Amino acid sequence: MKASEPEIQSLRKLHGVFSPTELTDLCQRIIASGVLGRSRYYRAMLEYLVQCSIADKSPKEIELAIDVLGRGDDFDVSADSAVRVCVHQLRKKLKAYYESHEPDAEFQIVIPRGQYTLLAAAASGPSLVQVPAARFTLNTGLLFAAILLLSANLFYLFSRVDDDSEQRLLAVAAHPIWENVLSDAKPILLVMGDYYIFGELNANGNIARMVREFNVNSSSDLEDLQFSDIQHTENYLDLDLSYMPEGSAFALAKIVPILQKSGKTVNITMMSDLTTAEIRSNHIVYIGYISALEKLTAMTFAGSGLKIGRSYDELFNVRSAEYYTSDAGLPEEGEPFRDYGMFSTFPSSTDTQVILISGMRDAGLMHTAQALSEFEALDDLVVAIDSDTDEAVASFEALYEVYGVDRLNFEGNLVYANLLDTKRIWGTPQAADLN
Repeated sequence: MKASEPEIQSLRKLHGVFSPTELTDLCQRIIASGVLGRSRYYRAMLEYLVQCSIADKSPKEIELAIDVLGRGDDFDVSADSAVRVCVHQLRKKLKAYYESHEPDAEFQIVIPRGQYTLLAAAASGPSLVQVPAARFTLNTGLLFAAILLLSANLFYLFSRVDDDSEQRLLAVAAHPIWENVLSDAKPILLVMGDYYIFGELNANGNIARMVREFNVNSSSDLEDLQFSDIQHTENYLDLDLSYMPEGSAFALAKIVPILQKSGKTVNITMMSDLTTAEIRSNHIVYIGYISALEKLTAMTFAGSGLKIGRSYDELFNVRSAEYYTSDAGLPEEGEPFRDYGMFSTFPSSTDTQVILISGMRDAGLMHTAQALSEFEALDDLVVAIDSDTDEAVASFEALYEVYGVDRLNFEGNLVYANLLDTKRIWGTPQAADLN
């Protein structure tokens, strides 16, 4: 039976409760449990605090910033909350570890609020319920007991999975990154990045092939093409068709449950049908390729530290002059490749926010969606931008380097994070330069 939340009885220094070997073993059990997530910062922070406890040392915030988070000597603890955010989340992860893995532990390691020191907390154990004995015959009794036990275990397993999933969703939806679009009364419009397709006719007037042109994204664009190419105008046919990448379905399944936690109606449209009025009156959540951003492209890159490179499979870091190039379209079946996923969020007006979940190809898109649906990965973004202020969380971008095989993402790392210059979003000259 799962223990209730432990009642803290007292706090003691760790070396008075655990030997160095016991404390090191406990640290490794916590790491191995997976409760710290994929972020290297939480593991490094825990290991550092454990070593400080063994040495009977209380580290300062600046030491944690430099030694654990890799910040420079000029780190300003009064202006940068990266350490406080990391320690706050580690505190919750330690609590989650004991609830799930060692609920009966006599002592738990905790991080008291306002401190950067690990202490041992004595906790009350769970109450036990004694079940009266019953008589069964050997055959029917054991069979009935086995069925009852199996049923109870299955019920507990599935109810716990549902419970845990629900709690994770609630935590993600309450995260500051999502809170900007979920916590108010503004409607949410989910925009799917699609590609407009038109037909090309043969000499007999039959459709010979379906064509995708980057500059033709709607029926009106096709009309413009026809007027600019009178000689071939009769060869083009509006099929009223569009398609989406396969990765969009995976991303949609990850993001929609989060949006539903707002309790608001979530409408959906294709990028080819998105209007300027809709951008103005809705929170926009975009899912799709970078190459399908269309109407959102200028806004996305206006205040960005990135710009589109020689193709939509490449981004250029303006500050470092580094290129991020996907080769996801090149490898043969079964061959590994590298792709990039992009996240960006910024205000589209004084009342509405845009959240972009995108990728150069499927692997990048899927990894970004997965990261935006995990609380630990969301925290990694906050730590990466060196701020947890409302203004920063509402206006920044990030890039993931993703490795995959056969369009599937297997591993990804956060390689770039940058605050956006929101004043430039409506600066038409700058936006034009980036496109």
